[in-house]
Amino acid sequence: AVLTEDVICTVHLKSFVEQQGLVGYDPNLDVLLVTEGKLRSLAELQQAVLQCTVSNLWRCEPLTSQTSFPSGSCCSIVHVVSCEEEFQQQQLDLLWRILDPGAHTALQKHLVCGPVKVTNPSSPIGADQYFQLRKRQMYEASVMKYGELAQDEAWTEVIDTLTVAAIRFEMLSTAHRSQITLDLEDSSISTKGTKSGAFVMYNCARLATLFDTYQRAERPCTYPPLPPASELNFSCLREEGEWLLLFNYLLPFPEVLQQAAQLPASTKGIRITANTETVCKFLIQLSMDFSSYYNRVHVLGEPFPHLFDQMFARLRLLGAVRDVFHSALATLHLLPLSQI
Repeated sequence: AVLTEDVICTVHLKSFVEQQGLVGYDPNLDVLLVTEGKLRSLAELQQAVLQCTVSNLWRCEPLTSQTSFPSGSCCSIVHVVSCEEEFQQQQLDLLWRILDPGAHTALQKHLVCGPVKVTNPSSPIGADQYFQLRKRQMYEASVMKYGELAQDEAWTEVIDTLTVAAIRFEMLSTAHRSQITLDLEDSSISTKGTKSGAFVMYNCARLATLFDTYQRAERPCTYPPLPPASELNFSCLREEGEWLLLFNYLLPFPEVLQQAAQLPASTKGIRITANTETVCKFLIQLSMDFSSYYNRVHVLGEPFPHLFDQMFARLRLLGAVRDVFHSALATLHLLPLSQI
């Protein structure tokens, strides 16, 4: 016997869309059979909105695959949905508007994600298996690079962080509506390859190590404290790579964020776009240019007073680069790596 959910009632969605003048919905939406399952989904969404508005007006955590984001005194709703489930999510969206015609339901938007395909899979693979596979590849690459050090317990957290970064970049470097093709045999994302999240994290760790080294050397008075930026002579920065970092990354960064991470609730229609691939590309290019500069220039020089002006200017520049790394990674919900 096949068990089916009992239909509670029917709702005419097409006429509701026309009456409300809503834009962007599938023209094939017509009669919806309302079941207990759909009402349970709406109850979960309602609970998410309640938690968002009551616990913290400026930040909320997702309870389901539909994430609520605060906007002013109420929540605007962003449904993150796969392309295969877009039609069903539009049905749920409209049903919620009908049953709860409030300010939050009127602000619903949809972020539609393309399919994820795996090349030549020997068997179906789930998210947990995929993570463990990438983690094993990351571990093997770390052992190959760092030897027995990478087998220490302290490396567990590092490898987890690198694995998460590698997966985020592998997924988010593709426009969200496009198909992602995963090559499970390709271990390049787990190495220092210049297109991987691990490479970005590696350069974050290099910056953290640089400033940690400076601060430790400052205690025994090897170097004096870093002066305020207003007292520094930035004309000491004469390397082409220094000005490349300034003009190609530090100055344009706010515009990159505005273009990539904004989810405007005021746009016409229900679909919105989050250009995560722009942030990934920005971070990878920044990592490549910073790495090239860092390999070429000795930032912490000999502790001679006549060299301090240039060293301080470089430290301030690289401090700003570090802040950009951290801010850009935060938009991908990634914490920077502090050491390797």
